[in-house]
Amino acid sequence: MRDENKSSAERNLRARRRLCPMPGERQKSRKRVVIPVILIVEDEMIVRLVAEMTIRGQGYKTLSAGDVDEALEFLRSPQHISALFTDIYLKTAPLGGCTLAHQAIALRPDLRVLYTTGNAATDQMKSMFVDSAHFLPKPYSDDQLRNSIQGLLAA
Repeated sequence: MRDENKSSAERNLRARRRLCPMPGERQKSRKRVVIPVILIVEDEMIVRLVAEMTIRGQGYKTLSAGDVDEALEFLRSPQHISALFTDIYLKTAPLGGCTLAHQAIALRPDLRVLYTTGNAATDQMKSMFVDSAHFLPKPYSDDQLRNSIQGLLAA
């Protein structure tokens, strides 16, 4: 009977340790999960808000900027940013999205870039893209944006 109580007590102790591990044990079992952060640069507020909602719906975090200067503030900060999703034509800076992406890569070489525009993507325009950039033409559906972000982060 004593052995049964001992094994029961050992089982209880093991169960408690799983629920409330010792301080050293907890650190070993924790894995740090980094949630991707997408910086959205879009000068049309409605388009920007819809993109934010769609991307957040995938479980990602978002930062939003309406122009190049605002985006650069985020890029110069210590904030973790996984990817840049930028409109190419911004009201305050034609082809500003292309210029921004080059500045962003200079600041953060591992940053992934997804361009978008409602205009035709000419070869001349594409020659201005940063290496390994992805492109999503406007108008795009929520599914197209989700798939593009997923593909960008997986690349």
